Amino acid sequence: MSLQSRIEEKLRKAFQPERLMVINESHLHAGHQAGFDGAGETHMRVRIVSGAFAGVSRVARHRMINDLLKPELDAGLHALAVEPAAPGEPTRW
Repeated sequence: MSLQSRIEEKLRKAFQPERLMVINESHLHAGHQAGFDGAGETHMRVRIVSGAFAGVSRVARHRMINDLLKPELDAGLHALAVEPAAPGEPTRW
């Protein structure tokens, strides 16, 4: 199972989102560090709308997701961009 799929599965199980997108952006970072060609699953973006975020601060939302995905970050996920929203909140996507 790919890292992207594992992240999607964990987020779905933990937050039962109305909308979820996990985007592999690794290719956008080719050349940002010596020897990195953009291959693999090192940079991910999470866009998620979930009732679990209602009444929760932006910082707390990020912490909830980072805590859930800590094993992936510890295992080599280099960057995680998070765009969490509660239902009815505006999103840029």
